Amino acid sequence: MDKWIIFGFLGQFFFASRFLIQWLASEIRRRSYVPTVFWYLSLFGGTVLFIYALHRKDIVFIVGQGAGIMIYLRNLFLIKKSKRVPVAQLDRVPASGAGCGSSNLPGDAILLG
Repeated sequence: MDKWIIFGFLGQFFFASRFLIQWLASEIRRRSYVPTVFWYLSLFGGTVLFIYALHRKDIVFIVGQGAGIMIYLRNLFLIKKSKRVPVAQLDRVPASGAGCGSSNLPGDAILLG
């Protein structure tokens, strides 16, 4: 099997595994929950797939994965930034999940409304 095909499947494995992780984390909590590792798997898998798309010179794949990488980086930045928020301010953030809020666990999760 070609090394590029193996590389592409590796990226696809990491990218797809994020859904399994998110599903299990939600089942454990009995509510929709996106753990931080979801975004790292998205970034790693998306970057591998982006490199694979560059190799294949597939513009549709390049644009799709490139846009996703920016979103994953932004979410990781926001999670890291939320870790610096004083605890007193976290108490004012609703944990209901309405409008994609925080779970009051800085950097640990993002609730889906």
